[in-house]
Amino acid sequence: MSKIDQANKKAVERMMSSRPVWVDIGRAKDVIPGMKDNLILHAGPPITWENMSGPLRGAVIGGLIHDGQARNEEEARELAASGDIEYSPCHHYNSVGPMAGVTTPNQMVFIIEDKEHGGYTFSNMNEGYGKVLRYGAYDEEVLTRLRWLDEVYATVLKEAVKLAGGIDIKSIIAQALHMGDDGHNRNRATTSLFIREIAPYVVESEFGRKRDYDTPRIDLTNTCPAFKDHKPTAAAEVLAFMHSNDLTALNAIMASCKAMALAAHGIEGCSIVSTMARNGTEFGIRVSGTGDKWFTAPCETPKGLYFSGYSADDANPDIGDSVITETVGIGGFAMAAAPAIVNFIGGKPSMAYEATNEMYEITIVENKNFNIPALDFKGTPTGIDIRKVVEKGILPRINTGIAHKEPGVGQIGAGIVLPPMEIFVEALKELAK
Repeated sequence: MSKIDQANKKAVERMMSSRPVWVDIGRAKDVIPGMKDNLILHAGPPITWENMSGPLRGAVIGGLIHDGQARNEEEARELAASGDIEYSPCHHYNSVGPMAGVTTPNQMVFIIEDKEHGGYTFSNMNEGYGKVLRYGAYDEEVLTRLRWLDEVYATVLKEAVKLAGGIDIKSIIAQALHMGDDGHNRNRATTSLFIREIAPYVVESEFGRKRDYDTPRIDLTNTCPAFKDHKPTAAAEVLAFMHSNDLTALNAIMASCKAMALAAHGIEGCSIVSTMARNGTEFGIRVSGTGDKWFTAPCETPKGLYFSGYSADDANPDIGDSVITETVGIGGFAMAAAPAIVNFIGGKPSMAYEATNEMYEITIVENKNFNIPALDFKGTPTGIDIRKVVEKGILPRINTGIAHKEPGVGQIGAGIVLPPMEIFVEALKELAK
C-alpha cells in the first residue's frame, strides 16, 4: 500500500469514527474561538465585499442590522464596504452555514462536540422557508424572525439540550437515510427524528413554559390555527416552528458533517477532500494533505427545477456550505436513499440511483455508518479522492437549492450542480509537490 493510500485509509477511518453530538447553543462571539465584534463569517472560500454575489451582500446587510451595528440598509452598506468589517469563511472557524452562510457576532449558534476526536463545530440556526437572511433578505419580517430565533428559540433549545444531555446527530442521520432522506436537500425524516429527540425537553424547559414575555413573537397560526385564540407557551411556539420547517435539522447536520470532515483534515500525503464550499462567486475545496490552502474557480449555476415564474436567467451561481454533507458521503452521494428527491430537483427516480452509483467511482470506501436500503444496505460512497476525480473525469454530484441572483427574493428552485474540474487538477498538482 502506497503512502498516499495509507494516509487516505487513516483519513476515512477518522471521518467515520467521528461522533458528533449536539451539546449546547451559544452566542457566536462567546463560543466560536477567535470570533470578534467586527467579524462576519460567510459560506464558501474567502471573498471580499466587492466580489460578493447579490444574496451574500444582502445577508451581510441584514446581518449588520440584526446585530445592531447598523440601523438601516444605507448604514449597513456603507459599513460593509468601509473596510472596518472583516470577512472570513465559516470553515476557517470550524463553522458552516447554508446558502449565504452569514454568522454575525451576536447570533446564536449550534455547538457540536466530536465525542471521539474532541473539538467543537458550529452552525447558525435555520430560519425556515420564504424570505430569509440566508438568501439575502433583510426586511422587517426577516429581522423579527431572527430576533425570535436568538431570544426565544435558542433560549428554549439551549435549556432543552442541556436537559437531554446532548443529542447524537450521527445516529439521526443514519436512521433518516432509511426513511427516504439524503441529509442535504431532503430532511423531512431527519427533522422529524430531531423533533422527537428534543420535544420532551422543550416542554420541560423553564422558559418554554412561559406564555408572557417581552421578546418578539412570530406568526405561526398557519401551522397551528389554535394560536389565533390564545397566547401559546414558548415551547409550543418552538415546536410549531420546527414542525413548519423541514430544514430544522439541516444546520445541526451540517455542523456534524463538518466535525466528521475535520477529523480527516491535515493528514500528510492524504488526497481526500476535506472541504467543499461555495460563496456564490467561487467554488472552493481543501484537501487533507495540502492543509488549509483553498483551490478555487468560478461557480457553476445549478441545473434543475425552477419555481413558477423563474428560469436560469434569474439564478445566482451556486452558493453555500451545505456541500459539506457530500464531502462526508451523504447528500448527493446518498441520493439512492431518497428517490423522492427527484420531484424537487427534476428527473426520474433512476437518476438518484445512477448518481450514487457513479460516486463509488471517485471515493475510496463504503461508509460503515450510513447505508442505503435500496442498494442492499451498501454503505454510502465516502472519501472523495482527488486522484480518482482527475483520472476518471467524474465530478462530485451535489444536491442544492437555487438562489435568485438579487438579494431578498429567496429560493427559486433546486437541482444538481458540479464543481469545476480545474480545482481538483490544481489540488492534485499541489499534493504532488
